[in-house]
Amino acid sequence: MKKLANIKSPVPSDIDVSQSLKLWSIRRIAQSIGIQDNELELHGDSRGRIKLDVLERLKNKPNGKYVLVTGINPTPFGEGKTTTSVGLSQSIGAHLNKKVFTCLRCPSRGPTFGIKGGAAGGGYSQVIPMETFNLDVPDIDAVAIANNLLSAAIDTRMFHERTQTNKGLFKRLCPADKKGERFFTKAMISRLTKLGIYKTNPNDLTKEEIADFVRLDLDPDTISWRRVVDVNDRFLRGITVGNGPKERGQIRSTGFDIAVASECMVILALSNSLHDMRERMGKIVVGMSKKGVPITAEDIGAAGAMTVLMKESLKPSLMQTLERTPVLVHAGPFANIAHGNSSIIADKIALKLVGEDGYVVTEAGFGADCGAEKFFNIKCRSSGLVPNCSVIVATARALKHHGGASLKECKETNVGALKRGVVNLVKHVENMKKFGVPVVVALNRFHTDTDEECDVILNAAKRAGAFDAVISDHFSKGGLGAVNLAKSVERACKQKSNFKFLYDLDQPIKKKIGIIAREIYGADGVDYLNNTNEKIEEYEKNGFGNLPICVAKTQYSFSHDAKLLGRPSGFRIPVQDIRASVGAGFVFPILGAISTMPGLPTRPAYYNVDVDEKGNILGLF
Repeated sequence: MKKLANIKSPVPSDIDVSQSLKLWSIRRIAQSIGIQDNELELHGDSRGRIKLDVLERLKNKPNGKYVLVTGINPTPFGEGKTTTSVGLSQSIGAHLNKKVFTCLRCPSRGPTFGIKGGAAGGGYSQVIPMETFNLDVPDIDAVAIANNLLSAAIDTRMFHERTQTNKGLFKRLCPADKKGERFFTKAMISRLTKLGIYKTNPNDLTKEEIADFVRLDLDPDTISWRRVVDVNDRFLRGITVGNGPKERGQIRSTGFDIAVASECMVILALSNSLHDMRERMGKIVVGMSKKGVPITAEDIGAAGAMTVLMKESLKPSLMQTLERTPVLVHAGPFANIAHGNSSIIADKIALKLVGEDGYVVTEAGFGADCGAEKFFNIKCRSSGLVPNCSVIVATARALKHHGGASLKECKETNVGALKRGVVNLVKHVENMKKFGVPVVVALNRFHTDTDEECDVILNAAKRAGAFDAVISDHFSKGGLGAVNLAKSVERACKQKSNFKFLYDLDQPIKKKIGIIAREIYGADGVDYLNNTNEKIEEYEKNGFGNLPICVAKTQYSFSHDAKLLGRPSGFRIPVQDIRASVGAGFVFPILGAISTMPGLPTRPAYYNVDVDEKGNILGLF
């Protein structure tokens, strides 16, 4: 760890700051935190992967302090949650001289080239090199390939079932080897067991058993699995497949999601081991048979191959901050359309490496009503980990926007709008306290913020019950600017944590959705539209009723409507659709017009990005 020197004012562009510092070798970063050479796979000088063997070596070592960083409902520009996570870690490591790890998600290239830009932090609180962090994202690429393999397998299976006899299908699914013998694969044995057929020799199957085995009879109208790509492309939201002359008229409507919305990405983030990942892959439900039976990736026969494609992605990537504190980058689910947290495996590795006197700072996406609620109710259930403290990042500009100021006006002094909008922060503090964890509010200060505006925010946070509320200037000063925040977090972690979940898993699906709606969003109730009542009944009949809830909704409001800012009241949330991500391990209701494939704005960020004659990347932010 090394404190920053030669800090400039005004702060240069993010990419200029990133490129101005000389990197430590990633081997040196690994050694500084106790990673052995045989536990590190080098991927160039600036990134490496950590083998899961480290967990076995350190299994008896106590965990460090577990700190969640979340935020208020943001503006489209983001409010510096990642920047705060990095600045806090730099301060803990380089200024308080404690062992620390930052655990972040892989950034999707959709927002990177869309409106938001990269996700490496900003100013003097960044993960470096930021070009590698933002553009070299092998986890997402592996997810996309695995996801699309299953998509291809689904359409292929329906095609062959439609064009072949039972006997022909059986011969091709279980071809005879050179000795004339047939055998079942692991996936086929699972399929037979599901059917109640306990035979291991293909030659022993009766004619009726062969028919049941080879015919998934997938109903095309129930298929929920979609293809993915890691760019924002509104024109892929709805497509038609099967138009080629050799597909024999097997045409159906489907679409693309952005890659980080894939259930495969959530499985990567929530898996505790390779075995856990393989089991989850097999449980993915892609649709229903015409008899109403769930059809899984295991039934399709693709789960094993999907796991192979993602096996290397189970190893978190090791990088560094500007002040040479270590970072684990792993998984990248969005928080508005998935659970929005980095991986359990990364957090567990980091907690062991820092030890009981160290700190792990992990980030949840978007506002606390999205990423943090899911961190507590979904991620902590899967991991068994208990957080010591939560940090809510707030900005004056976002709170002014919640108070009625336009996005342009919110950069100007407006105490009146701020006083009206600070209720958004108050509600988030109240929500986080419901989980029994101490809450620290970090005011990410911009140079345009006045002292009066800062006082309004800090006082409101403390009145709402925050353990502490402090100004942090890590963007312009790095870890030095976050020392007060780091000390507050240190004190908060010494408090007793009375962590608890918001709901019990054995409650009915509608009951759990209602609790989130009332307690977290402040809604008066829930309306179930279209065929969602029937789907919920079907899920509970099929044994999915005891899964946690992962609500897909806008990140800009507590409600389903992005225009309802501040702390809205007197509203009901409409569940437009509901899906079961059984492999990931949750049911997710979709509120309002939320899209799983973002579009590009009129002036996307890719206009700024280029390369010079020496190969240096320009314009990335």
